Amino acid sequence: MIKSSQQLSMPEVKKLLGDIEDSEKKKQLETFIKKFSKLQTKKALELKKEFEDFNMIKLKPEYIVKLIDILPEDASDLNKIFVDVSLDEDETNKILEAIKKYK
Repeated sequence: MIKSSQQLSMPEVKKLLGDIEDSEKKKQLETFIKKFSKLQTKKALELKKEFEDFNMIKLKPEYIVKLIDILPEDASDLNKIFVDVSLDEDETNKILEAIKKYK
C-alpha cells in the first residue's frame, strides 16, 4: 500500500533501505546506489536544504533530486535537467556554485 509519494535522491533512498526485509533485494539496491550515487546522505540532505532555501519557483522538487543525483558541472549539463524551464544566468550560477561546494 502506497502511503505517500515524493521524489528522493539516491542518497535518500539509501537511507530508507533499512526498511526492506528481503536481504537479496536490499543488497542489489545498495550496490546500484553505491555505483551511481555521488554524495553521502548527509551532504545530499544539506545540498537539498540549500536548494530549497533559494526559494526559486523554477526549482521544483523533481529538479532538486536530479541535481543531487547528477551534480551537473556546467550550464549545458544543467540545461539538460531543466528542459521545460529556462534559467537565467544568475539562477544558473547560483545552482552551480551550490553544487561546487559539495563535490
